[in-house]
Amino acid sequence: MVKEPSQAERVCRCASGQGRFDTPALDSLHSIIPFTDGNEIDEDLSMVRHQPEGLDELQGRTKFTKKEIQSLYRGFKNECPSGMVDEDTFKAIYSQFFPQGDASTYAHFLFNAFDMDRRGAIQFEDFVIGLSVLLRGTVHEKLNWAFNLYDINKDGYITKEEMLAIIQSIYDMMGRYTYPILHQDAPIEHMEKFFQKMDRNQDGVVTIDEFIQTCQKDETIMQSMQLFENVI
Repeated sequence: MVKEPSQAERVCRCASGQGRFDTPALDSLHSIIPFTDGNEIDEDLSMVRHQPEGLDELQGRTKFTKKEIQSLYRGFKNECPSGMVDEDTFKAIYSQFFPQGDASTYAHFLFNAFDMDRRGAIQFEDFVIGLSVLLRGTVHEKLNWAFNLYDINKDGYITKEEMLAIIQSIYDMMGRYTYPILHQDAPIEHMEKFFQKMDRNQDGVVTIDEFIQTCQKDETIMQSMQLFENVI
């Protein structure tokens, strides 16, 4: 008997709801999204309000095969019939991963990282291109994507305030019932530790080069980059 996918698994199909890189959710993509046959993706385009790019174009912009894109599209369309996800919907779905905490702020930042054109909605193209980077991208591409997440105002620099905002949102998302219990100043201490490590010239901001160089020398971060290479 096939187990019905949970809401948490559905978010992965709908808008890359892998949370803080939740491997089981990503791993479920291969098993719960049915593959489509032939040109079925083209036949389905008229059924949604937003029509995604053609299969050939998306294959050229990602590192997925046509069959993988068809599979991802089927799952996306099933969960998002309009062809796009607005921020409120994204937050509502994403929060299913973290019922013990408040995921709304982190979901806001993650939504903006996927909404590359600032439309106020994640379209299928945004989803599959971002997922391609996270799953199949080079280390440099993945770190660029992560930098974009932390660079909240998109000015090319990460400030202490931006880093604290992201870290605080992660602590909020995990909730108060973490073990060991964290004290109130933990997010600030966490930020200060990482910012000092990354701000190599001590000018008060972290550039993309500083971010990438620091991460590449961190064994834990580099190992995490290899977790998702073959999940689809």
